[in-house]
Amino acid sequence: MASGLPLLLLVLCSLTAAEAWLRLYNLRARGLDADTFSAADGYVKVIIYGSAHLGTTSVKLNNPNPFWTEEFSYFDASENDILRLEVFDRDLVYDDLLGVCQRRIKVGTHQHDCCLEEGGTLYYTYTLGGQ
Repeated sequence: MASGLPLLLLVLCSLTAAEAWLRLYNLRARGLDADTFSAADGYVKVIIYGSAHLGTTSVKLNNPNPFWTEEFSYFDASENDILRLEVFDRDLVYDDLLGVCQRRIKVGTHQHDCCLEEGGTLYYTYTLGGQ
């Protein structure tokens, strides 16, 4: 008669290493501060720090209060991964980094805001759930 211990260990290991899906949406900003010659042309880079670049939003021209309709998904996320959002002002020669928001993600749906180093606030919502 074979022992069920190896199967039990396999099941327990798979439970502790469970993957989850991440959905980031409802990205918007208020009061983006651009250079002195024009309003901000903002966009956001979405990153799971150390794991994946999820994409970049469209550029919202001449808008200090942009709203982005893009949603980002990642199916290999884990609780406590670091979600990194980099907010830029697009310029002709060099895009200015307006600020970085970082947060360890948790299971559930969460709304957050983040004050940007160069002025303005980024707002976003994410959901982290099991597969």
